[in-house]
Amino acid sequence: MTGKSRLLLVEDHGVLLEGLRLELQEEFEIVGMLSLGAPVTQECIRLLPDLVILDLSLPDRSGIEVIEEVVAAVPGTRILVVTQHCDRILADACLQSGAAGYLPKGADVNELREAVRSVLDGDRYVSPRVGIRPAPCTTFGAGFGMVSLTHRQRQIMWLLGEGRSSAAIGLALKVSSNTITFHRKRIREALGISTEWDLMRHAMVIRMNEQNNPN
Repeated sequence: MTGKSRLLLVEDHGVLLEGLRLELQEEFEIVGMLSLGAPVTQECIRLLPDLVILDLSLPDRSGIEVIEEVVAAVPGTRILVVTQHCDRILADACLQSGAAGYLPKGADVNELREAVRSVLDGDRYVSPRVGIRPAPCTTFGAGFGMVSLTHRQRQIMWLLGEGRSSAAIGLALKVSSNTITFHRKRIREALGISTEWDLMRHAMVIRMNEQNNPN
C-alpha cells in the first residue's frame, strides 16, 4: 500500500494521457489509463479509484453519460472533468450530472494539481478560467423556438441536454443514429443555430432551466 490517492485517467489522446500520468504519478497512484468511455464504469467498480480524471470528448461515449454512470455505480469515486471546452454552461451540466470539478485543458500543471487535491478533499473545483455562467437569454434564451419543434425533436433536445450522443439517443428512441443526425440538422435550422456545439449547449441550458424551474 502506497498511501497515495488512487487516480484513473481517461483521455483519448495518447500524448495527453501520458502527459497526465507523468505529471501526477509522483504525488498520486495511477491505477489505470483508458482512452474510451465504455469501460470506465466497470474499471471503477474493479479498481475503486479515489478520483477519475475524465475527458468529455471521448470517441465512443458522451462524458456526461459516463459521469452519471460512475456516480450511480461507485458513489465514493470523485470525478474531475478535464476538457478542451472552456464553457460555464458545460461546467454546470457536468456538476449537475455528478462531477466534482471542471478544468479546461489550457490550465497549467499547478492548477491541475490544485484541482485534483481540492476534489480529493471533498470540495468542488471549477477553474477561474471558465468564468461566471451567463444568463440563458445571453445565449439563445431559455426555451427559445421550442414551440416550433415537433414532439420527437423536443425529445431529442432533452436527451441532447443530458449529453447523449446520436447513437445513444437513437437507441433510447428506437430509431437509427442517421435519423437522429437528420433531426439534429432540422432542429438547428428551426432554432437558427449554426453549429452542433451550440445546439448541444442550448439543449443543456433548456434542461438545466427546466430542472431548476419545474413549474
